[in-house]
Amino acid sequence: MPSAFATRFLQLEHLLVQTRQYWQLIAFEQGSIPWEALRPLLDSLCDDEVRRLDGDPDALVGLLSPFIPELEQLTSLVSLPQCNSRSMSFPFWLENGIKGRKVEQLHAFVDALGTIEGSWLEWCAGKGHLGRMLGFMGAETVTSIELQQTLCADGQKSAEHQRLPLNFICKDVLKDDVSQEFKTHDHAVALHACGRLHETFLRQGSAAKCKQLIVSPCCYHLFTPHEYEAMSELGAKSNLNLTHNDVKLALQETVTAPNRTTKVRQKETVWRLGFDALQREVTGNRSYLSVPSVGKQIFSDSFSAFCHWAAEQKGISLPANVDYPHFLKLGEKRKHTTDRIELVRHAFRRAIEIWLVLDRVLYLQAKGYDVEVFEFCPKALTPRNVFIKGVLNNQDNKGEHNV
Repeated sequence: MPSAFATRFLQLEHLLVQTRQYWQLIAFEQGSIPWEALRPLLDSLCDDEVRRLDGDPDALVGLLSPFIPELEQLTSLVSLPQCNSRSMSFPFWLENGIKGRKVEQLHAFVDALGTIEGSWLEWCAGKGHLGRMLGFMGAETVTSIELQQTLCADGQKSAEHQRLPLNFICKDVLKDDVSQEFKTHDHAVALHACGRLHETFLRQGSAAKCKQLIVSPCCYHLFTPHEYEAMSELGAKSNLNLTHNDVKLALQETVTAPNRTTKVRQKETVWRLGFDALQREVTGNRSYLSVPSVGKQIFSDSFSAFCHWAAEQKGISLPANVDYPHFLKLGEKRKHTTDRIELVRHAFRRAIEIWLVLDRVLYLQAKGYDVEVFEFCPKALTPRNVFIKGVLNNQDNKGEHNV
């Protein structure tokens, strides 16, 4: 009999397969809204309404459900229990140097861990902010693994100054075998480890039979092949055929950015689409042409200067008499269309993320872990708020906690 996790995994997969025409496409490549039935509704939305709906998943699902009936199942399939967090506080010296919302994220994550005791392994530790909190809360020892030597040195210095039981190890977890570290620690934790980093954490930790593995996944596509490689047996049989573009959809739910940052992002999108319209006319290419990332200062210059830079990056010679205002307007028009296509795709972003989460959960279950999944903080702190906790089942039967 399949576990509750497996049942939900298959239900989500069925929903995503049935609706792939709405999410498995690249918005930039579409010249118009591709769903005829949705076109009048989407065109009627002003930009402010698009932004409001994009930040309110329930309202978005409610708007689209009459046109996409499968969405009516979505809310129950993607919902997770929420951690009943306490109001934690740490001394100012422990939080010194931790920026922005990161402090509150760490508070919520540490609170979700429950009683802190025994030995801990901190994966992809950075400067060891989480590890120092674990040490302060009662961990006997914390081993913090980090790739960058400068971060290890800074973290070790802080821990020694604060008299906390941390020891840093500088290793590349994607290349180096650190299985022995899992074997010698009771608990292993990875907060917002990206893609292959958290996959490696789960593989090495479960192979070493670490007693407890705790991970909050992030950026599922990073350091991975273009075609998604599932971790679980059920995932390997899936016919979703996810690509990086599909997996990145799960990450497109963000907390509100500062107004200036939002304006720069919008300008960047318009300019990139405007340049794409220009290159299509110049080269005859009918496909969207991706241009490399670039520092935001370039968007303080002119659109024509950006086009010359982008053309140089792609080896394109621009004619001398380009009507740049015309192509800028085309960029604005295409952004209008792209935003509304992305709005529909965004209705499925949490579904893809929970499917990816459950792929990891099923992997842990198959390795003999009892697994618990919940949200460790509100989305306002971070949309990457999923907490996966695996406890090695010493009885060798694969138990589970329902979500």
